[in-house]
Amino acid sequence: MTAPLILASASPRRLDLLAQIGIAPARVVAPRIDEAPLPGELPAHCAGRLAEAKARAVAETNPGAIVLGADTVVACGRRILPKAETEAQARACLTLLSGRRHRVHGGVCAIAPGGRAMRRAAISIVAFKRLTSDEIAAYLASDEWRGKAGGYAIQGRAAAFVRFLSGSYSNVVGLPLFETAALLRGLGHGD
Repeated sequence: MTAPLILASASPRRLDLLAQIGIAPARVVAPRIDEAPLPGELPAHCAGRLAEAKARAVAETNPGAIVLGADTVVACGRRILPKAETEAQARACLTLLSGRRHRVHGGVCAIAPGGRAMRRAAISIVAFKRLTSDEIAAYLASDEWRGKAGGYAIQGRAAAFVRFLSGSYSNVVGLPLFETAALLRGLGHGD
């Protein structure tokens, strides 16, 4: 019998994305970890490290389960953008991303019963059109940016800003589904 799957996430988007590919975790547990990037940490490393930290935090109290953790990091060059908590943060992110390409790094980690960790990574490239001050103001008024990496949600109104996307769309939303499905299959879940 396959071990139960626990999603280590506070994100309802990740649960919805898993449902899209027919995966329903037995439980969802929000991990309590410090999600701040380390000084000088590169975006791809940060996404992988945080995905594993989330999975390990939940696996500690659920040793018989497969625990899936994920993290999404939006980066402009080597600069990691915050998960916007204030309007000022969101405005700064949107202003920086306006008219530019940026990368979305997705980290996924599954901890198997017994503690073995398996990780996958995804990178998507997104280019925004040049945003007007009215477009930024209207987006900020929507409140859709709150808690989102880089201050935007591609699955919402910000879709109108995206002139180019290369790579996984689901990664930009919050969970690279191809990599996640492969990871779980490797652990015998979802066969």
